[in-house]
Amino acid sequence: MPRSVNSVASKARKKKVLKQAKGFFGRKKNVWTVAKNAVEKGLTYAYRDRKQKKRQFRGLWIQRINAGAREHGMSYSEFMGKVNAKGIELNRKVLADLAMNHPEAFKAVVDAVK
Repeated sequence: MPRSVNSVASKARKKKVLKQAKGFFGRKKNVWTVAKNAVEKGLTYAYRDRKQKKRQFRGLWIQRINAGAREHGMSYSEFMGKVNAKGIELNRKVLADLAMNHPEAFKAVVDAVK
C-alpha cells in the first residue's frame, strides 16, 4: 500500500504559519523552518507580555499618582493610605488619569483626604 502524507493539510499548516510571519525580517518571513521558530517564539513573548503589560501600567499609574500627590505635599504611600482610610473607591487608573489630565479634580480628592 502506498504511503499517505496528506499534503493538503501540511501545506495549509505551513501557509498558516507563514501568514503569521508576515512582516518579519529576512528569511524569518519566507523559509518554513526559520519562520516556524520565529512565530513560536513570538507567540510565547505575546503570552508573557500580556501579563507584563498589566504590571507596567500599574507602575505607570503609581508614578503619576505619586507626582500629583507630591505637588500637594504628600507622598504616594501617605496619599493612598488616606484614600483607603476615607473609603474613597477610586482605583489607581482613575486617580492617575485625574492627576494627569484633571489637576483640579485631583486637588479636590487630595483635599478630601487631608
